[in-house]
Amino acid sequence: MPDNELYKTPAITMNSIELCAGAGGQALGLERSGFEHQVLVEIDAHACATLRHNRPHWLVHEGDLSAFDARAYQGIDLVAGGVPCPPFSKAGKQLGADDERDLFPQAMRVVEETRPQAVMLENVRGLLDAVFTDYRQKIAHQLQALGYWTDWHLFNAADFGVCQLRPRVVFVALRRDLAEHFRWPAPSFQLPPTVGELLGDLMGAQGWQGLEAWKERANDIAPTLVGGSKKHGGPDLGPTRAKQAWASLGVDGRGLVDAPPAADFVGMPRLTVRMCARIQGFPDEWAFVGKKTPAYRQVGNAFPPPVAHAVSRQIAQAIEAAAQARVSRTSLRAA
Repeated sequence: MPDNELYKTPAITMNSIELCAGAGGQALGLERSGFEHQVLVEIDAHACATLRHNRPHWLVHEGDLSAFDARAYQGIDLVAGGVPCPPFSKAGKQLGADDERDLFPQAMRVVEETRPQAVMLENVRGLLDAVFTDYRQKIAHQLQALGYWTDWHLFNAADFGVCQLRPRVVFVALRRDLAEHFRWPAPSFQLPPTVGELLGDLMGAQGWQGLEAWKERANDIAPTLVGGSKKHGGPDLGPTRAKQAWASLGVDGRGLVDAPPAADFVGMPRLTVRMCARIQGFPDEWAFVGKKTPAYRQVGNAFPPPVAHAVSRQIAQAIEAAAQARVSRTSLRAA
C-alpha cells in the first residue's frame, strides 16, 4: 500500500481537463494528486458510461476531440490526456502524423486555447523511436514558442507497484516559472506483487483446489496487457508471444471468463475483467460498463492509475511550490 505522503492533499486547489480519458486510469491518478476534473473528453460510449457510473459528479463530454471547444477552460491548471497510441505502436504501421487517429494536433490546439500551467500526455514507448524524432521536436517547439519547458520520459509501470512491465512514455510541459520546481518521479523501492500474489484471492473465490499450486507457478509480474482497438483485438490477452508468456505463468490467454475457476477446475485458468483491472492498477471498486469485449478494451488501453498519480503528483507539487514562491516574493517586496 502507498504511504500517507504519497496521498498527501495539496495545500492549494488545482483543476484539470482530460482528453481521450478512456475508462479513467489517468483521471484516477490525477484525482489522487489533488486535481479536480472540470471536464473529461472521450468518444467511446462504453468508456463514458464507466466514467459516469464511477464518478457521477464528473462532467463527461462524449464526442470527438476535434469538435471540443476548450476556450471556456482558459487558465486551467492542467491539460492531461492519453491520445491514441496506434499511430506510434510497434504493433501497427507506425504512421505517426499520417495516421488518421493521431490526435496530438488536437491536444496542441486545446493547449493553445486554454494556456494551462502544465500539460501531461501519455503514449506508447514507440513514440521515442528515432523515426518520430522530428515529430517529437515539432510538438516541443510548438509549446516552447508558447512559453513552456518540455520533456519526454519513459516509465515502466512495474517501478510504481503495478504488476506488469508496461512501458509508457509521458510528455510533460510546464510554464517556465514552474519548471525549476519539477522533478520526474523516482521509481519505488518496493517490488510489485507477482500475478499469484495479486490475484490469489480472486482466483480462489470459488474454492478452487488448485489455487496454491497455481500461485507458485504464477511467480512473476504479468506481460503488458493489450486492449486492441475497435478494428483489431478482442477479449484475449494479446498476440501469440503474449499468450505464451501468460501460459508460462499458468494462465490461458486465449480469452477471458466471467467467473473464477470452480472448486474442481483442472487446467490453466483464464482471467476475468476484474483480474485484468487489478493487474492494471485499478482499485477493485472501479466498475467497467459494457460486455466483456468493450470492458476489457477499457482496461487494456488504460494508463495505470499509480503511474499517472506518480507523475501528476510531481506536477501538483511544482504548481504549489511556484505559487508559494510568488507569495514569498510578494511579501518581500511589501516589506
